[in-house]
Amino acid sequence: MSKFLKGTFILLIAGLITRVLGFINRIVIARSIGEEGVGLYMMAFPAMMLVVTITQLGLPVAISKNVAEAEARGDFKKIKKILVVSLATTISLSIIFTPALIFLSPILSQTLFTDSRTHLPLLAIAPIVPIVAVSSVLRGYFQGRQNMRPSAISQVIEQLVRISLIAVLTKTFMPYGIEYAAAAAMVAAVMGELVSLFYLMTAFKLKKKFPLRKNFFQFVHSGKSTFNDLMRIALPTTGSRLIGSVSWFFEPIVVAHSLAIAGVAAVAATKQYGALTGFAMPLLLLPSFITYSLSTSLVPAISEANSKKKMKVIENLLQQSLRFSLLTGGLAVIVLYVLAEPLMTVMYGSSNGAQFIKLMAPFFLFYYFQGPLQAALQALDLARAAMINSLIGNLAKTAVIFLLASQPAFGINGVALGMVMGIVLITLLHFATMLKAISFTFYVMDYVKIFVLIALSGALGYLLWGWLDEGIGLAVRVISSTAAISIFYLFLAIVFGLIKKQELIKLQRVLLSFFRKKVM
Repeated sequence: MSKFLKGTFILLIAGLITRVLGFINRIVIARSIGEEGVGLYMMAFPAMMLVVTITQLGLPVAISKNVAEAEARGDFKKIKKILVVSLATTISLSIIFTPALIFLSPILSQTLFTDSRTHLPLLAIAPIVPIVAVSSVLRGYFQGRQNMRPSAISQVIEQLVRISLIAVLTKTFMPYGIEYAAAAAMVAAVMGELVSLFYLMTAFKLKKKFPLRKNFFQFVHSGKSTFNDLMRIALPTTGSRLIGSVSWFFEPIVVAHSLAIAGVAAVAATKQYGALTGFAMPLLLLPSFITYSLSTSLVPAISEANSKKKMKVIENLLQQSLRFSLLTGGLAVIVLYVLAEPLMTVMYGSSNGAQFIKLMAPFFLFYYFQGPLQAALQALDLARAAMINSLIGNLAKTAVIFLLASQPAFGINGVALGMVMGIVLITLLHFATMLKAISFTFYVMDYVKIFVLIALSGALGYLLWGWLDEGIGLAVRVISSTAAISIFYLFLAIVFGLIKKQELIKLQRVLLSFFRKKVM
């Protein structure tokens, strides 16, 4: 349990730092290239993510699970074989799919996206594919050993490098046109991932317990059974991610064509999609660094417990993760819903996209549940079921987006409604699948308390915003309101018993252990 808490805490700290840096990055991009530039950036980005998903082949989760099980047995030869086979697979796929993205970029930009200016951003982001593929293998290895520090630090490094370059590059290329500025933002992302990979490789060399390059190809040739073990988890996992990536890839295409049917011009559609996906969605996804941290730590922890048939431990881990996800997600929903317009104005210099936050925020409570549920299904060898759930949810989402966005009465709001419908459906399907796999006690009163807590804190937020003097400045009002809501929320959570005394004691021990090591 302490490994799980320690790993989660390290990822939480890194995730928080990364999200803050990521927001700085997005603010710089938004203020440098505007809604139209962000729209071009966000149209090209899903194509890159689709290729990355195919190249990774779901291996990070499979590596994490298999390394955790091999380390529990002390089988370091097996761990080496897992790494060698995974690297050979991802590098081979990168050699195929990176050139494919480059050669197909003219067709994608002119035919599918209906905006030829996405061609340059697509070309600029292509080199990131092999870099992310190798990085994901190393991250999976460290996560499988429940050593979250290298993965966490690499995320921070990636964001720092990206932010350092983004302002300079976008400003340099902006005079040549908005598409050149969007491509420059992509180049900054590539450089950030490259430096992050160098760090992971250095950390691996310092911490490895075996020579990786020795007899590399012999391990590849003798790794058929290891490859099959990895694929048993990786293929259903990549199926889920591929479904999500394919859906995300087609999303801007469906949106562009649907809005065209509704009578929205291509440039206006790009701006609207940029406001939704580049301005509103990053704020709504802010708490996902918490669920990502929990999910990443859950896979090896549940895998280890499942291999030892400790079903009670699995339920406790899942109960903790879901309650923590809902608590943190609830606070985020309150702040975002109450302060949607001032937050957007402070961050982006425009309130465009605030309507999407108000529309989508309440439903994102389901999204914060989704990560831990999917991680539990993967760790319990139910990745295939998770893949089917994702397929159903994403097909439904795409259909709803087309049906609603093509009607002038809905327009871009139909896109937002389709997105949240897909989130809710996938989460409910994951939960139903999980209930079939393990015994799970549903503590109704805890969830009632959380919703009462959300309602009271939201009411306080509205009252407080009205009381604060406008003369103190918008940014100060936003910070003061957020701090007051958070303190009130945390206080009530402790009073209601939603944050338990023993959990605070465990967290205190983890913190003391973490900072003692840092000092030493």
